[in-house]
Amino acid sequence: MDRFDSMRLFTRVVERRSFTAAAADLGLPRSSATAAIKELEKRLGVQLLRRTTRHVATTPDGEAYYQRCIGILADIEDAEGGFDAREVRGRLSVDVNGHMARTFLLPELPALLARHPGLSVHIGEGDRLVDLVREGVDCVIRAGMLPDSDMIVRRLGIAREVTVASPAYLERHGVPRTLDDLAGHMMIGFVSSRTRQVMPLEFTVDGKVREVVLPSRVTVVNSDTSAALVRLGFGLFQAPKLRYADDIGAGRLVEVLPDNPPTPTPISVLYPPSRQLSPRVRVFVDWLVEILGPKLEPA
Repeated sequence: MDRFDSMRLFTRVVERRSFTAAAADLGLPRSSATAAIKELEKRLGVQLLRRTTRHVATTPDGEAYYQRCIGILADIEDAEGGFDAREVRGRLSVDVNGHMARTFLLPELPALLARHPGLSVHIGEGDRLVDLVREGVDCVIRAGMLPDSDMIVRRLGIAREVTVASPAYLERHGVPRTLDDLAGHMMIGFVSSRTRQVMPLEFTVDGKVREVVLPSRVTVVNSDTSAALVRLGFGLFQAPKLRYADDIGAGRLVEVLPDNPPTPTPISVLYPPSRQLSPRVRVFVDWLVEILGPKLEPA
């Protein structure tokens, strides 16, 4: 293992806090990863990592070396990728809502991989917040307002939101024409991964946003589950219109209160500062802009 490979392994161990996870990410036996780090420490003459039975942490010398390594490795990737974009290679780990992945990313993915034969992609599906560095994720795509963090954020666009319900639900409860008509209605409660609270419905009235919380017999944390529930008639729900355009067109769902739409949802891609110069991340983000830009309103 050469010095640059040792640096890559070391930074992965630090970020994953695990020899086992880092070795798996790089396709190495755990024993080889352990031996390589011991050899690196011997060559440098310092202890870089503290090992416990539960996790791995850097020593002060290890943290300083890690910061130098990510800068050096980013410069190398940038230099190699700068000559020819077709030379982008390696494994890219992304995390994205499952429906967005299946509807928008997967149909376009063959073209991306054909354009970059040396690139491989791991797709994790989720709505929750993730620790990108610790979980070894290069970037995530998220909808909605984002909490403050040290992540680099690139806004991809804005998705128009709608309020929907099934025809069977509206037959039982009536079609609301104004916000006052919402009395007696139900909603599917979506629990925020950030606040752990049910998110209220939002309606725009005379340029101002009004929040409404209706009773919920079912609360969920997954957008696919909420989509199934709204089709089954469990209540009103709000989501990007892109999500339910086919359902509305086919009559499986009905848009209600169209004159009082929810606030639009920003769609963003986030990545750690240590990944900002990675050609793989740059290529992926540019590809997202290319395929999602026409489907979203300008940010």
